[in-house]
Amino acid sequence: MSRLYLPPALSLRFVPVWRRNFLVWRKLAIASVVGNIAEPMITLIAFGYGLGSLLQNIEGMPYIEFLASGSIAMSVMMAASFEALYSAFSRMHVQKSWESLLNSPLALYDIVWAEMLWAASKALISGLAILLVLFMLGIGLHPTTLLVPPVLFLVGMTFASIALIMNAIARGYDFFTYYFTLVLTPMIFLSGVYYPARQLPGWLQAATDILPLGAAVQLVRPLLLGRLPDGAGEHMLVLLAYCVAGFFVARVLTRRSLLR
Repeated sequence: MSRLYLPPALSLRFVPVWRRNFLVWRKLAIASVVGNIAEPMITLIAFGYGLGSLLQNIEGMPYIEFLASGSIAMSVMMAASFEALYSAFSRMHVQKSWESLLNSPLALYDIVWAEMLWAASKALISGLAILLVLFMLGIGLHPTTLLVPPVLFLVGMTFASIALIMNAIARGYDFFTYYFTLVLTPMIFLSGVYYPARQLPGWLQAATDILPLGAAVQLVRPLLLGRLPDGAGEHMLVLLAYCVAGFFVARVLTRRSLLR
């Protein structure tokens, strides 16, 4: 069997690559965080208070709490995806940083692993910033909220791994528009971010159970509202399956892309 298809021997060699990305990002950290939280906060205020004033409650909670607990998972998804798509593509193809790194004692899986962890870390930072805003709105002030950051990091890793697959097969930045339009946007509307997934037809409800964002929302929402999620193990397995499979496929396709 080709070494390409064997499980990677992960090590701490990814740390300098992660640190390099962090140091570059740190120069624009404030603008980056503000940019990542601006859209979800505008959505939260506009829909949470605007539409929320027309709705008594959803699933026994004020609409703004329902929306906030779904929006934070969606925001982490988007932040991780942007970083693992546009930024990773720039480092891989435009700046040729990956080729330079491969001339050092690093394997390709070290670089892919570092990119995946960095995208998840950056998404977590954005998620924590949103979480602080929610606290100021009086949302999520429960002990179970302490479990939210680890879940958000896993969500970030999951979507970063999927985005790295898109990065490996992309020929240009324009390709990512199709991914956002045809994959991420429909997933948002199917995963119970804006309204309960049980409002959907039965066959679509079944689809939400295997969507990574659907699993993320099912984990994050109860924790932010002060209770443990039902079926937490199943939802975690969904995220882990996408994460592990995404990393493996991204590694294989990235190798092929670099050899083209």
